[in-house]
Amino acid sequence: MFFLLRVAFWLSIVLVLLPSGDYRSKDQAPQIGAADAVSAASAAVSDLSGFCSRQPDACQVGGQAAVAFGQRAQAGARYLFDLLHDHLSPAQTGSVGRAAGAGTASQHTLKPSDLEPEWRAPLPPRNPRRPA
Repeated sequence: MFFLLRVAFWLSIVLVLLPSGDYRSKDQAPQIGAADAVSAASAAVSDLSGFCSRQPDACQVGGQAAVAFGQRAQAGARYLFDLLHDHLSPAQTGSVGRAAGAGTASQHTLKPSDLEPEWRAPLPPRNPRRPA
């Protein structure tokens, strides 16, 4: 069902964008003014406003479909935002930047012997009778 709706939508978009192929002279072309277009649009809106009173079941299902479509559109937009945010956001914020010309030096180059603490001689014993 949704496949047919999508096909009808894209087919109507293609048909609107295609040239009409009507090469008749200008005097034979239908003349539609702005006032005629506005009155036709207002008549269509008034007809649609009475649709739910004529077909309550279709109106209810259409409302549920619109809600489901809105939720899917919102989830898709959120997914797209997260995807773009992850790929396009900088890894560094700029508050702590690299020095100019610094390459991508390898990390974790210390050996285990480098991590051992330095040797220190033991402290001499403290004499409690002698003031410090």
